[in-house]
Amino acid sequence: MLAYSYTQYGSSDVITQVALPKPTPKPNEVLIRIFATTVSDGDWRARSLTMPKGLGLMGRLVFGLRGPRKPILGTEFSGVIEAVGANVANYQIGDAVIGFPGAEFGAHAEFITMPADGKLTLKPDNIGFEHAAAIPFGATTAYDFLVYKAKLQRGETVLINGASGSVGSACVQVAKHLGAHVTAVCSGKNAAMVLGLGADHVIDYRTQDVIETGTQYDMVVDTVGTLPWAQAKHAIKRGGKMVLIAGITSDMLLGGIKARLAGKKMVGGVASGHRDILEAVVKLAKQGVLQPVIDRSYAFDDMQAAHAHVDTGHKKGNVVVTVASHSRARSPIEKERQSKDVIYA
Repeated sequence: MLAYSYTQYGSSDVITQVALPKPTPKPNEVLIRIFATTVSDGDWRARSLTMPKGLGLMGRLVFGLRGPRKPILGTEFSGVIEAVGANVANYQIGDAVIGFPGAEFGAHAEFITMPADGKLTLKPDNIGFEHAAAIPFGATTAYDFLVYKAKLQRGETVLINGASGSVGSACVQVAKHLGAHVTAVCSGKNAAMVLGLGADHVIDYRTQDVIETGTQYDMVVDTVGTLPWAQAKHAIKRGGKMVLIAGITSDMLLGGIKARLAGKKMVGGVASGHRDILEAVVKLAKQGVLQPVIDRSYAFDDMQAAHAHVDTGHKKGNVVVTVASHSRARSPIEKERQSKDVIYA
């Protein structure tokens, strides 16, 4: 199979196409032909080793001290199951699926194996492969932080910084679904898009003060790390919350103490990619509640260009890479004919 690999940290130029053996699923795994993947912020951070100031060593400990520990990037994908392990009962050949390997990476390839009980779910028929691939990374992060960690309630007011990105655009939609009043921060050129996602008000950070004098919110969400606590605290009501999806090092380490001293709360941590969350956001997408935003789509041969676009820091929503033609999807007749084709590993 073809895949994209890197052996050193750096710009998009470190990504190269390589030929690798097609993986074989273990007894509890499935083999998936990938139809679409994305270049996410997670891929960018792992490949470039761009970390908040003071966390460079931690980044190397996570991603690889001397070089990348996971040479094939790709945090999310959609595709079709080609083979199943001997102990797999919940999937069969021909099933269209959405997968979220997350920090395990591996989706910048033509094939991937995933545990059948892992972060994998069936793709709804009303969602195309490109849009399906763009659901997991942003939407699961938004859902986990707003629903589980911050417990956003109906009627609350929320400011979302970085509202046009993959996570931010999902945050806008999840917050509106929960019944919140949403003020979105993005550039003016993306204002119409963010309003279309449900935002009630937009602040253009290029021409307006993000923290408006006298305006306070029940919750301030920073998805891009450009709104430090020292600035955000003035916009949070007493008892309100700062949701730190991305932030500066001092806020990540000491934010909880800073917030408590001010009579407020800091919500941070690492997003959970639990299967239940993936299934929840895919259900919202099936219902039309959540629509992943696609900035640009690239062919598999243009993977470097996709990475280079993410490097600009100005993508809106998601950057999708089409890996295989949809004509590869099996028809119901083929699916039935091959339903007993099991890999015994």
